[in-house]
Parts: sequence; structure tokens; C-alpha cells
Amino acid sequence: MPFVIFDIDGTLVDSRKVISDCMAAAFMRRDLTPPHYEQTRKIVGLSLMEAVDTLAPKGLLHEELLALVDTYKDEFISRRRAGNLHEPLYGGAMDLLVGLKNANWDIGVATGKSRRGLDAIIQTHGFAPYFDCHFCADDGPGKPHPHMVQANLDAIGRSASAAVMIGDTSFDMLMAKAAGVAAFGVNWGFHTEDEIMAGGADVMFSTMDGLSKGLEGFAQRLAA
Repeated sequence: MPFVIFDIDGTLVDSRKVISDCMAAAFMRRDLTPPHYEQTRKIVGLSLMEAVDTLAPKGLLHEELLALVDTYKDEFISRRRAGNLHEPLYGGAMDLLVGLKNANWDIGVATGKSRRGLDAIIQTHGFAPYFDCHFCADDGPGKPHPHMVQANLDAIGRSASAAVMIGDTSFDMLMAKAAGVAAFGVNWGFHTEDEIMAGGADVMFSTMDGLSKGLEGFAQRLAA
């Protein structure tokens, strides 16, 4: 039986604006120059501490970095409580998940989100019936370390040869390759096609329908 592992931000959920806005707001609340979207998009997928460290001015103390991380989290939480956190599904994302379940795929998640953020997304979009397991940045080393992919494989009891990782960043592809699973890139999220291919993507997709057909082909090759 085939096993697919999804990234969340930029792959199933269009969180480009909210992540950029929350990061900029967090920097401004700490009296720091906010990063532009072009800077922020490049760090999405990394653990939050590593992402903030990359964006922050050089020379900040560790305590200041921790405070910036907490401020970013607070910004997300306050917007969610106020109903101002807009993280819509990409068109066709739910149809893809339904189709995969109907075709007896197991479905996992490997995301740079926190556990709180992942749980909120699962609840908001009704993902619970579709995800057989899900791992995030709070569960161990973040991307591009292979930990999250291996945790998914262990949870389902599947070999790497039966699994494919889908994501929109080079970090997803590097993680997939490090774990020995197939790496499918999608071009509608945070990183450019060139960046994703440089991360080691086996193939790129520009539509959910094309991705669905690519997964069907993967399952057919696995069964052959």
C-alpha cells in the first residue's frame, strides 16, 4: 500500500500572506526592521527558531531571539482567537485527500508548524479523517533533517521505498532525500521551481490534478 507524506504550509494550505504578515508584525513589536516577503518565504519550513535566527539582525542575544520567537507565536495566537487568521486550502486540496483515501493510501504529515498550529489547521479544515499520522517541528529535529519522515514511516510501519514526500520547499525535498523516499515538488507555495529542484525534487507539479495523476503513477509502479 502506498504512503504519502504532505507538507502543510504552501502545499495544502495557502499560508503565504499570514506567515509573512505575522513575521513582520513580530519584528515590529520587538522594534526591529520587518523582513520583506521575499526574505520570509525562503525560511518557511525550517524550525521557527532557525527561521527567526536567519531573518533577525546579526548580533542579537539568544534571549532576544527567544523573545522574537515568542512574539511571533503570540501574533499567530491572537489573530486566531480574533478570527483574523486566514489559511485557506488550495483549490483541489481536499478533493486530492478524499481521492487518496478512497484509493486506500495512507496519509501522513511532516510540517514545520508547531503542534498547536498543526492541531488548529487539522480542526479548521476537517483533516482528521484523512491523516493517519502527523509530525511537526515540536516532535524532534526540523527540516531538512529526516526525522519527521522517518517518524511517519515508523508510525505506519512502511518502508521508504513505498513512500513519497510532497512539499513546496527545498527543505522538504532535502528531507525526503535524506530519508530515502520519493520527492515530489509543487510550485504554488513558498519556494521557486529552481529552488525546489535544487533541493532534489524528483518531479515538479503545477496543478493538484497533475499531482493526483503523479501519485496514481507512483502507486502503479509500486504495485508492478
